Amino acid sequence: MSFLSPRFPAALAAKGRLGANRWLLLRRLSQFGILGLFLLGPLAGLWLVKGNLSYSLTLDTLPLADPLLVLQVLFSGHRPEGLALLGAAIVLAFYLLVGGRVYCSWVCPMNLVTDLAGWLRERLGLKGSAHISRRSRYWILGLTLLLPLAGAGLAWELINPVSMLHRGLIFGLGAAWTVVLAIFLLDLLIMSRGWCGHLCPVGAFYSLLGRTSLLRVSARRRQDCDDCMDCFAACPEPQVIRPALKGEANGTGPVILASACTNCGRCIDVCAKDVFVFGSRFNQHTQRCAPAGEAEGQTDHRKTIH
Repeated sequence: MSFLSPRFPAALAAKGRLGANRWLLLRRLSQFGILGLFLLGPLAGLWLVKGNLSYSLTLDTLPLADPLLVLQVLFSGHRPEGLALLGAAIVLAFYLLVGGRVYCSWVCPMNLVTDLAGWLRERLGLKGSAHISRRSRYWILGLTLLLPLAGAGLAWELINPVSMLHRGLIFGLGAAWTVVLAIFLLDLLIMSRGWCGHLCPVGAFYSLLGRTSLLRVSARRRQDCDDCMDCFAACPEPQVIRPALKGEANGTGPVILASACTNCGRCIDVCAKDVFVFGSRFNQHTQRCAPAGEAEGQTDHRKTIH
């Protein structure tokens, strides 16, 4: 599947095909690797990981639980088992550190479906798109938590496409095909990046979780930006880029602090000028590339700190 399409020629010329898709390839390795670990049990009898993304037990020792699911259970008036609470705490701590929406770009199997829809949409030249506020996902998230309080139990989990797809891949898709196909067609025909970018309450939950995360993308060399707009074209949440990339005039640092950022690294891949890097939320340094011919090791006095 050509997610490695040559639509960013400047990056391909500067970095080569692998260099211009490094983080994308690592993401795919992560997504398929996680699926593979869950499938080893049912398919090969090697139960390194038991369960699914809602709750799993690794090597019969490490519990991992979906914190949003655990919240729904609590709001429904039930007390989750101790291992589920421990598993949710471990997941919470991890995403508080690395960024909540890392889940969306590095773990969630629905990302493979919506990325495929986006790639096909581009290849077919489909331009029209419905307009739904990105804040809608937070209203839907609120509804998923209100339903258990209102006595509807875990109503969201009955139609949660993330859970349905993951369980379906492990135990057989069945009716899950309908939900997955509906989201694929939504992203392909109705709204670009509609599900992940505008509607998914799971992504909304993890974005709230990652507001204070340590790992961030930084436009460290934003002075070298040539306004090619490739980063905006590649980013699944392009609205997060501008403040960090163009905020020098009003004193905004180069670190992307918006919680909607998925830390997918795609802006790093497609930038021929190497403007973007992964780093800490506290590293607000900017740096300009040394011009050709500058002596090796010479101090760059144009480095600034905001």
